[in-house]
Amino acid sequence: MGIANYIKAIGRGSEGARAISREEAADLWGQLLDGAVTDLEVGAFCLAMRIKGETPQEMAGFLDATHQRIHRVGAGAAPIVVIPSYNGARKLPVLTPLLALLLARESLGVLVHGTPTESGRVLASDVLLALGKPAQSAITEIASGDVAFVPTAVLHPGLQRLLDVRRTVGVRNSAHSLVKLMNPVQGTSLLVTSYTHPEYAVSMAETLALTRTTALLLRGTEGEAVADPRRTPRMQAVCDGQITEVQEAQVGSLAHVPDLPAGTDVDATAAYIADVLANKRPVPMPIALQVAHATRLARQQR
Repeated sequence: MGIANYIKAIGRGSEGARAISREEAADLWGQLLDGAVTDLEVGAFCLAMRIKGETPQEMAGFLDATHQRIHRVGAGAAPIVVIPSYNGARKLPVLTPLLALLLARESLGVLVHGTPTESGRVLASDVLLALGKPAQSAITEIASGDVAFVPTAVLHPGLQRLLDVRRTVGVRNSAHSLVKLMNPVQGTSLLVTSYTHPEYAVSMAETLALTRTTALLLRGTEGEAVADPRRTPRMQAVCDGQITEVQEAQVGSLAHVPDLPAGTDVDATAAYIADVLANKRPVPMPIALQVAHATRLARQQR
């Protein structure tokens, strides 16, 4: 079906819009990824779906189409942990690279994927580069104990194009939610992902369950999939379509505030991470708990 018919269904406002099926959503998203529609139609879809909001079934369909088209990353003997990184640091240091490197120290392969989606933020890829981990320009197998950063455009240029629409229209679209739910790995893997606004916790968990994705889901730090180092968030495991709470959220006053870098400077953040990895500074407890839960879930996939 042509995209105009889909836009008619979803573009009737928050009250009159109709949800489409998983199969229809896959067809629609495939047209967008394949570049089979005009820029005007892309913009119309993005704004219409922004107003309506995606259902878990629709997002599952978008993921079906994405997984059929993206370049897959091969898994070696060890499971691969997938970490989306699309927000970067605004006020706090971006510690997604610390999470990735701690997981690699557990003999897991780690794939971090992302692209800049907001101006003025320090990115995980910037810090990884400062730590000697430049972005990959082609897809390669990730070895046990290694961390690879793969830009979204390498995974699929059409997906990058949809993310870039934000620079023109000024608001997020379905692609920004999708990249936090997709799994580019072909083989045994675990997705570690996050939400910012609590209302997304339910829809993301339902989508992960629908797509039978094994995942650790939590409220992240400024949109990144790493636990806030100052306070332990709630964490949920999604396995075989079942959603289970594995970590309660910390409540009450903080007994101890970790010694973090001031601000978001790339070099200061990289130096802090290097010190933590060298055992010169402690791993913040919320991140240590996240690593423990992710390691256990990943090893269960073998």
